[in-house]
Amino acid sequence: MEFTFDLNTIWFILIGVLLTGYAILDGFDLGVGALHLLVKDDTERRIMLNSIGPVWDGNEVWLVTGGGALFAAFPHVYATVFSGFYTAFMLLLFGLIFRAVAIEFRSKEKMKWWRNMWDTAFCVSSILIAFLMGVALGNLIAGIPLDAEKEFAGSFLSLINPYTIMVGITTVALFMMHGSIYAVMKTEGSLQSKIRGWVNNTIIFFVICYVTTTMYTLIYYPHMVQHFKEQPLFFVVAILNMLAIANIPREIFHKRDFLAFLSSCASIAALLILFAIGLFPNIVLSNPNPEFSLNIYNAASSQKTLNIMLIVAAIGVPFVLAYTISIYWVFRGKVKLDNMSY
Repeated sequence: MEFTFDLNTIWFILIGVLLTGYAILDGFDLGVGALHLLVKDDTERRIMLNSIGPVWDGNEVWLVTGGGALFAAFPHVYATVFSGFYTAFMLLLFGLIFRAVAIEFRSKEKMKWWRNMWDTAFCVSSILIAFLMGVALGNLIAGIPLDAEKEFAGSFLSLINPYTIMVGITTVALFMMHGSIYAVMKTEGSLQSKIRGWVNNTIIFFVICYVTTTMYTLIYYPHMVQHFKEQPLFFVVAILNMLAIANIPREIFHKRDFLAFLSSCASIAALLILFAIGLFPNIVLSNPNPEFSLNIYNAASSQKTLNIMLIVAAIGVPFVLAYTISIYWVFRGKVKLDNMSY
C-alpha cells in the first residue's frame, strides 16, 4: 500500500470525516424513526419524535457538507456517482423530503388516522434512507461497471444484488441499534424501560447482519482486505470495532447510557475507517475493469483548487462543529413535552 500524505489524500480523509459525522449524527435519528412504530401510545410516540426534534435537520448539514466537498475535490466522482445512481438518489431525496414532512405535519391534527399515516411515513422513509445508503456503500465495495471514459455503464437494476441488499439491511440494523441507545438516553420511566429492552435485540440483529456481510466480503471481494494483509497494524481498527460493539450491552446493563452511546459512535466510526482502508486509493471501483476506477488522483480537482478548499475548510468546519455542539448542549437532558413540541 503506497501512502503519500498529499492534498489528495488529505481530502479523501476530510470527506471521510464529514460523512462519518453524518453517519453518527443522522444515524441515531434514522434509527429512532425505524423503531417508531414499535411504540403504540400517542404520547410516547411524541416523546420519540421530540427526542430528535431539535437536531434531526441540523444533522443533515453534515451530508450536504460532505456532498459539497466531494463535488469540489473530486468532481469526476461526483459526476459519475450522481449520474449512475440517479434513480437511487431520487428515491433517497424522496425519502428525506417525505420524512421531514411527516415530522412537521404529524402533530398538526389530532385525528388518529392522520397521526398513524404520518407515523408510518416517518418510519418507512427512515428505513428506506438507511437502506439506500447501505446499498450505495455495497456498490462502492463490489464495484460498478465503468467504461473507458469512466462513465457509468450499468443500470439501476444492476446496482441491486444480494450483496448490496445485505449491506443495506446491515446499515438499517446498525442505525436501529444506534437509535435505540439514543432513545434510552432521552427518555425516562416506563418508556425508557421498554426501549432499554430493545437494545440487546437490536445489537443481536446487527451482529448477525455484520458477521454475515463480513464473511460475504471476505469470500467474494478479497480486494477489501488486501491492505490489511500488507499492513497487519490495520487489524487494530477491526479489534477496536469489535470491542466497541461488545462494550454496548455491558454499559446498558450498568445503566451507563451515555458511555453505551459513545461506544456505538465509535463502532460506526471504526466501520467506516475499515471501509476507507479497504477502498483506498480508489473512490469508485470499476468492476470488471479495475483500470477504469476513479481514484484520488485521476478524479481530483487541480492542486490549486484543493489548496484553496483546504483554507476554506479550515475556516468553515469549526463553525459547523460549534453549531452542532451548541445545539446538543442547549437541548441536553430528558425530553419534556410542551405546547411547542411536535
